[in-house]
Amino acid sequence: LPQLGPHLPPRLTEQPWHLQYCTRRDGFSLRTLYRSGGQPGSPALLLIRDTEEQTFGVFSSSAIRCSSGFYGTGETFLFSFSPELKVFRWTGRNNFFVKGDVNLLMVGGGSGRFGLWLDGDLHRGGSHRCDTFDNESLSAREEFCVRDLELWGLA
Repeated sequence: LPQLGPHLPPRLTEQPWHLQYCTRRDGFSLRTLYRSGGQPGSPALLLIRDTEEQTFGVFSSSAIRCSSGFYGTGETFLFSFSPELKVFRWTGRNNFFVKGDVNLLMVGGGSGRFGLWLDGDLHRGGSHRCDTFDNESLSAREEFCVRDLELWGLA
């Protein structure tokens, strides 16, 4: 987390973060992740490590939750550590920040492709270049298997 500090909105740099959900402790379930999230206006940091030891994720300006449409603000960004930190910020081309239902969590979009998606069991996911963040694929493969996942929120 320390490497991400300079990229977070200034109002959050001194805030204490705490672990709200992790697959090692809480199991693999998107529903459980939604229930563990903070207040809707509270930011969230989702960290993923895949089975190829790549680490990547998303900073969301809003809590990760179930929704009928996309939510979030231009503060939202994708990132990867491969091997050094790369941050992919909002391009302004659309407002497809975060959207989640019980079967799928999507971050970033446009042209039918998501910057990051995770299935309802949090076992599989994918990452494609998308209009929202003009990101590279965050993982070595466009589809990946999740090894560990953590959701951090403000204490």
